Amino acid sequence: MAFDVEGARRVVGRILDDKLEVWRDSSGRTDDVLDETTGRLVPPVPDEELVWDGLGAVMPLGRPAITKPVGGAVAVEPPTTDYQAVLPVGAPALHRDDVVRVAGSVRPGGPRDPQLVGRRFRFSDGAVGTYSVVSIVRVQVID
Repeated sequence: MAFDVEGARRVVGRILDDKLEVWRDSSGRTDDVLDETTGRLVPPVPDEELVWDGLGAVMPLGRPAITKPVGGAVAVEPPTTDYQAVLPVGAPALHRDDVVRVAGSVRPGGPRDPQLVGRRFRFSDGAVGTYSVVSIVRVQVID
């Protein structure tokens, strides 16, 4: 049986319903200035540039993306700050410390997780997996 790339795109396309933005601080921390009062490095404004926006998905790491919870099932999941971002393979490769922002959702009936809209995540690791139509990367909550 041959692999159907178009069929895979249709299936995966149903989970790519978050509007995502990828921001990059091209100068890194080299242009940050020390605030002598607080002792913290303060980035100049604006410090980041938008390098990509499009449809993707952000979800807790390891949670199945398509399956729904079974009614009445009891499961204990530890809290996590690790999430995964699912991006189409056409999205640019992420660099360490790139920021992924959930800008909204196109999901009928509202976002998969309304608490994620507006949140920002820092790209922390290389790809968790790359497949024919998507790349999955690990990200961590910033705010």
